[in-house]
Amino acid sequence: MSRAAFEALVLDAHLRQALVTVRSLGRRGLRAAALESFGEVPAFASRWCARPFVCPAPVATGAYLAYLEALLASADVGVVIPSHDGTLALLREHRARLEGRARLAIASEAALAIAVNKPRTLAVAERLGIAVPRTVVVARPAEVSETLRLIGLPAVVKPSESWMATEAARDRLGPRLVTTPGEAAQAAAAITDLGGSALFQPLLTGRREAVSLLYAGGEIRARFAQWAKRTGPPLGGESVLRQSIAVPADIGAASERLVREIDLEGYSEVEFRRDAGGRPYLMEINPRLSASVEIAVRAGVDFPTLLYRWAAGERVPTVTGYRSGGWMRHLRGDLMTTLAMVRGRGRPDLVTPGRAVLDFCVSFCRPMAYDYLDWRDPLPAVVATAGFARAAVRAVVARGRAAIPRSPA
Repeated sequence: MSRAAFEALVLDAHLRQALVTVRSLGRRGLRAAALESFGEVPAFASRWCARPFVCPAPVATGAYLAYLEALLASADVGVVIPSHDGTLALLREHRARLEGRARLAIASEAALAIAVNKPRTLAVAERLGIAVPRTVVVARPAEVSETLRLIGLPAVVKPSESWMATEAARDRLGPRLVTTPGEAAQAAAAITDLGGSALFQPLLTGRREAVSLLYAGGEIRARFAQWAKRTGPPLGGESVLRQSIAVPADIGAASERLVREIDLEGYSEVEFRRDAGGRPYLMEINPRLSASVEIAVRAGVDFPTLLYRWAAGERVPTVTGYRSGGWMRHLRGDLMTTLAMVRGRGRPDLVTPGRAVLDFCVSFCRPMAYDYLDWRDPLPAVVATAGFARAAVRAVVARGRAAIPRSPA
C-alpha cells in the first residue's frame, strides 16, 4: 500500500489563517493536509483540504508531539506550516527531530529567539532608532507599585512572550488594560505566576497598523500593510475589521530594517500603534502566519504560497504591488468585540456602547469581504457559522443555569 503524500501539512486547522493556507495551496494544485486537536473546523470542510487529521491531544503537549511524529513517519510531508504560538514553540523545541521528517516553515532559532520575546525585539528596535513605547519589565508583583509611579495609569500590561508554558499550565496571553493598582497587580501576577515577565507600557490611542513581509535570501520578496479599525479583544489582538493600505513610509522602512537586522526569514507581521499625534510605536513581531492574512491574499499577495515555496527551498518570486482600499471582516469576532465594548462601558480604550453598536451596524453598508466566506468553497463558512451558533447556545444555557437560585439543602 502506497504512503500518503502531501506537499504541506497545515497545523492549527481551527484558525482562520490555516483555512487560508489550505485554500491558497490547493488552488495551485498542491496537496495540503490539515491537523487539529478536534474535528468540525472550517479548514477540514474546504474542498482543497487533501485530508483532515484529528489529534486526540491538546496542542503543544507531549502527546501532540508524538502524534505529529507518527504522522510524519507514516506519510510523505514536504512542509509543516504552524499558525499558533503554541505549535511554533513546539516545533522550535523539537526542531532537530522534526526536520528529519519534513521541512518546517519557521525562521532560524536565532531569529525566533528575538522575535517572540518582546523585550529583546524592542531592544533591537531601539538600537536601530525605531520608536518603542516606554516600557518597564516587571519580574515580581512586588515591583508593580514602583512601576505605576513611572508609567502611570491607565497602562497596558503584556507578557514578555505570548506563549507561556509550565508543567502546570500552557496558555497564550495577550495584552490587558489596567486602570487601577489592583488591576495592575492582578495582571502582573497572571503572567509572573506562569514564569514570565510582565511589560508595563502607557496606553496609546492612535491607529493600529501592521506591515507583513516575506523575507528570503536577504531580500524582501513581498510586503503588505493594513490598519485595524476593530480588534478582538478591543485593546489589541486579532483584527476583526481591517483595510488594506499602501505601505506607510515610516513603518514600512522601520519594519524592513528590523526584519533584516534580526534576519527573520519567512513570513512576519510587524505591528505598530500610533499615538494621538500620529507617531508610530513598535508593538511586536509575529513570526508566523497571522489571523488577518486573508486580506493580503485577496489583495494580491499570497503569503501562504510564498511561505511554502521558501520553506520548500523553491524560488520565491518578488511581488511588486497589490490592491489597497479593500475591507475585510471577521463577523463573529466583530460581534464579540462589539459586545465587549458594550459591557466595558467607561473604559478609556473603548467607544461608548451606542457608538459601538452603530459602528457595527454601519459596517454592513460598506462593501467588504468576509472571513471564511468564499463562493468557490462555501462549506467552511457553513461550519464556522454552525460552530458559533452551538457556542452561543451553550453560553446562553450556562448563563441561564447560573441565574437560577439554588434551593437550600
